[in-house]
Amino acid sequence: MTLRIGTRGSRLALAQAREVADALSVTGVETELVTITTAGDRGADPASDPAGVKGLFVTEIVRALLDEEIDLAVHSAKDLPAGDDEGVVIAAVPERSSALDVLVTRDGDLPPGARVGTSSIRRQAQVFRWRPDVLVKDLRGNVDTRLRKLEEGEADALIIAAAGLLRLGVVPEHVEPMSLAEMVPAPGQGCLAVQARASDDATIQILSALDHAASRIALETERGLMARLGGGCALPLGAFAELSPRGVQMLAIALSPDGSRIARTEVDGATPEEVAELAALDLSAGGADEILGLVRP
Repeated sequence: MTLRIGTRGSRLALAQAREVADALSVTGVETELVTITTAGDRGADPASDPAGVKGLFVTEIVRALLDEEIDLAVHSAKDLPAGDDEGVVIAAVPERSSALDVLVTRDGDLPPGARVGTSSIRRQAQVFRWRPDVLVKDLRGNVDTRLRKLEEGEADALIIAAAGLLRLGVVPEHVEPMSLAEMVPAPGQGCLAVQARASDDATIQILSALDHAASRIALETERGLMARLGGGCALPLGAFAELSPRGVQMLAIALSPDGSRIARTEVDGATPEEVAELAALDLSAGGADEILGLVRP
């Protein structure tokens, strides 16, 4: 049997799908890639999808999965809405790549007044707090497009996910990792989510060989926080969870788009559910509901 893997057609999405295909090949499973063009790839308005900007990149792929046009789907976990679609499960979370963001500069320097390119409200808000002396420029596109725009002078620096560069094998000349103190990543950043139909026991069993326990726990904790804060949109919400002696710990922040207001928490607990609940309560007590309400549709 050959499993059909649904994926977007970008270079990064294909690299992610091949990563899963290679892992399945090691277990003796044959695969083929099925490229699906999403509304996000066509430049649709986020308001056109009930799940907001995140839904633009996953809705058509999930539909193909439910219609049995594909057997599994590979997503960047940070692109997924907080809750699973009915009839679909995350059957595997392979080992997480780096969750961190990196700063890519054109000349190896970031002087006052430099233009930092990003289309992410989360990154924008943290830049305003980390470097209030620089400017933020809305810069969109896939990894290759943004790097090209940097070289062409549309910005002096980019903030980009380390995992994307690693999966593409791209090493810019001037790149620096950003610490959690500087830039808390998006929930799910660095993780892949491999979806299957909830009723497809055979495929779910095959995919279980790819599941990495620590990465799944981290993702469940971060998505749990998103769900509790009403996350279906591209919120200025950062979260990073990892295993701890007690079970799991998470750093989370919510920021106003201009970075002037912030709610922050660090929580440690026994289960993803406990930590997500505690973090949501802490952030809400710190004003997160009002802060995030500034950008909710």
